[in-house]
Amino acid sequence: MSIISEFKEFALKGNVMDLAIGVIIGGAFGKIIDSMVKDIMMPIISFILGGEVDFKDMFIVLGNNPNNIQSLKAAQEAGLNVLAYGNFITIAINFLLLAMVVFMMVKGMNSMRRKKEAEPEAPAATPEDIELLREIRDQLKNRP
Repeated sequence: MSIISEFKEFALKGNVMDLAIGVIIGGAFGKIIDSMVKDIMMPIISFILGGEVDFKDMFIVLGNNPNNIQSLKAAQEAGLNVLAYGNFITIAINFLLLAMVVFMMVKGMNSMRRKKEAEPEAPAATPEDIELLREIRDQLKNRP
Protein backbone atom coordinates (compact mmCIF):
# COMPACT_ATOMS: atom_id res chain seq x y z
CA MET A 1 0.00 0.00 0.00
CA SER A 2 1.47 3.32 -1.01
CA ILE A 3 1.87 6.19 1.40
CA ILE A 4 -0.65 8.31 -0.50
CA SER A 5 -3.37 5.66 -0.31
CA GLU A 6 -2.63 5.08 3.41
CA PHE A 7 -2.91 8.81 4.08
CA LYS A 8 -6.15 9.02 2.09
CA GLU A 9 -7.59 6.11 4.09
CA PHE A 10 -6.55 7.77 7.36
CA ALA A 11 -7.80 11.25 6.46
CA LEU A 12 -11.14 10.10 5.14
CA LYS A 13 -12.03 7.84 8.07
CA GLY A 14 -15.17 8.90 9.89
CA ASN A 15 -13.40 9.53 13.19
CA VAL A 16 -10.91 11.98 11.74
CA MET A 17 -13.60 13.90 9.89
CA ASP A 18 -15.81 13.96 13.00
CA LEU A 19 -12.90 15.29 15.03
CA ALA A 20 -12.16 18.01 12.47
CA ILE A 21 -15.80 19.08 12.39
CA GLY A 22 -15.91 19.07 16.20
CA VAL A 23 -12.83 21.30 16.42
CA ILE A 24 -14.25 23.77 13.89
CA ILE A 25 -17.65 23.94 15.60
CA GLY A 26 -15.96 24.12 19.01
CA GLY A 27 -13.92 27.14 17.89
CA ALA A 28 -17.03 28.90 16.63
CA PHE A 29 -18.93 27.97 19.80
CA GLY A 30 -16.07 29.36 21.90
CA LYS A 31 -16.40 32.70 20.11
CA ILE A 32 -20.14 32.76 20.81
CA ILE A 33 -19.61 32.07 24.51
CA ASP A 34 -16.79 34.61 24.73
CA SER A 35 -18.99 37.25 23.10
CA MET A 36 -21.86 36.41 25.44
CA VAL A 37 -19.62 36.95 28.48
CA LYS A 38 -17.90 40.10 27.19
CA ASP A 39 -20.79 41.77 25.37
CA ILE A 40 -23.81 40.75 27.44
CA MET A 41 -22.90 39.57 30.93
CA MET A 42 -20.01 41.90 31.78
CA PRO A 43 -21.98 45.08 30.91
CA ILE A 44 -24.85 43.89 33.10
CA ILE A 45 -22.47 43.17 35.97
CA SER A 46 -20.79 46.54 35.43
CA PHE A 47 -24.19 48.24 35.58
CA ILE A 48 -25.13 46.39 38.78
CA LEU A 49 -21.81 47.22 40.45
CA GLY A 50 -22.01 50.82 39.29
CA GLY A 51 -18.90 50.94 37.15
CA GLU A 52 -16.42 49.10 34.98
CA VAL A 53 -15.52 45.61 36.17
CA ASP A 54 -11.86 45.73 35.29
CA PHE A 55 -9.25 45.08 37.91
CA LYS A 56 -6.29 45.11 35.50
CA ASP A 57 -4.69 48.18 37.11
CA MET A 58 -4.71 46.74 40.63
CA PHE A 59 -1.21 46.06 41.88
CA ILE A 60 1.08 46.18 44.88
CA VAL A 61 4.59 47.55 44.71
CA LEU A 62 7.00 45.12 46.30
CA GLY A 63 9.71 47.25 47.80
CA ASN A 64 10.21 50.98 47.52
CA ASN A 65 8.00 53.29 45.47
CA PRO A 66 10.09 56.49 45.67
CA ASN A 67 8.00 58.51 43.19
CA ASN A 68 4.66 57.26 44.58
CA ILE A 69 3.60 55.86 41.20
CA GLN A 70 -0.11 55.03 41.08
CA SER A 71 -0.58 53.24 37.73
CA LEU A 72 0.54 49.75 36.83
CA LYS A 73 1.91 50.75 33.45
CA ALA A 74 4.01 53.55 34.93
CA ALA A 75 5.28 51.26 37.69
CA GLN A 76 6.33 48.61 35.18
CA GLU A 77 8.00 51.22 32.95
CA ALA A 78 9.87 52.57 35.98
CA GLY A 79 11.21 49.07 36.61
CA LEU A 80 9.54 48.65 39.99
CA ASN A 81 8.93 45.17 41.31
CA VAL A 82 5.12 44.87 41.21
CA LEU A 83 2.63 42.17 42.09
CA ALA A 84 -0.04 42.72 39.41
CA TYR A 85 -2.90 40.71 40.88
CA GLY A 86 -5.69 42.68 39.20
CA ASN A 87 -5.37 41.02 35.79
CA PHE A 88 -5.63 37.62 37.48
CA ILE A 89 -8.85 38.69 39.23
CA THR A 90 -10.35 39.92 35.94
CA ILE A 91 -9.45 36.68 34.14
CA ALA A 92 -10.81 34.58 37.04
CA ILE A 93 -14.13 36.47 36.96
CA ASN A 94 -14.35 36.03 33.18
CA PHE A 95 -13.65 32.30 33.60
CA LEU A 96 -16.36 31.91 36.24
CA LEU A 97 -18.88 33.72 34.04
CA LEU A 98 -17.87 31.62 31.04
CA ALA A 99 -18.20 28.42 33.07
CA MET A 100 -21.63 29.52 34.30
CA VAL A 101 -22.84 30.22 30.75
CA VAL A 102 -21.59 26.85 29.48
CA PHE A 103 -23.14 25.09 32.51
CA MET A 104 -26.51 26.74 31.90
CA MET A 105 -26.42 25.79 28.21
CA VAL A 106 -25.52 22.16 28.99
CA LYS A 107 -28.19 22.06 31.70
CA GLY A 108 -30.79 23.33 29.22
CA MET A 109 -29.74 20.80 26.60
CA ASN A 110 -29.89 17.97 29.16
CA SER A 111 -33.35 19.12 30.24
CA MET A 112 -34.56 19.06 26.62
CA ARG A 113 -33.01 15.61 26.16
CA ARG A 114 -34.73 14.26 29.29
CA LYS A 115 -38.09 15.61 28.11
CA LYS A 116 -37.61 13.90 24.77
CA GLU A 117 -36.66 10.61 26.46
CA ALA A 118 -39.60 10.87 28.89
CA GLU A 119 -42.19 11.17 26.13
CA PRO A 120 -44.11 7.89 26.01
CA GLU A 121 -43.69 6.05 22.79
CA ALA A 122 -46.67 4.41 21.12
CA PRO A 123 -46.48 0.66 21.52
CA ALA A 124 -45.28 -1.02 18.39
CA ALA A 125 -47.82 -3.13 16.55
CA THR A 126 -47.33 -6.85 17.09
CA PRO A 127 -46.11 -8.57 13.93
CA GLU A 128 -48.62 -10.79 12.16
CA ASP A 129 -46.58 -13.98 12.58
CA ILE A 130 -46.43 -13.46 16.37
CA GLU A 131 -50.21 -12.99 16.49
CA LEU A 132 -50.65 -16.20 14.50
CA LEU A 133 -48.35 -18.12 16.87
CA ARG A 134 -50.29 -16.81 19.87
CA GLU A 135 -53.57 -17.97 18.34
CA ILE A 136 -52.08 -21.43 17.72
CA ARG A 137 -50.80 -21.57 21.31
CA ASP A 138 -54.20 -20.59 22.71
CA GLN A 139 -55.96 -23.23 20.57
CA LEU A 140 -53.49 -25.91 21.72
CA LYS A 141 -54.15 -24.99 25.35
CA ASN A 142 -57.89 -25.43 24.85
CA ARG A 143 -57.59 -28.98 23.42
CA PRO A 144 -58.55 -31.85 25.66
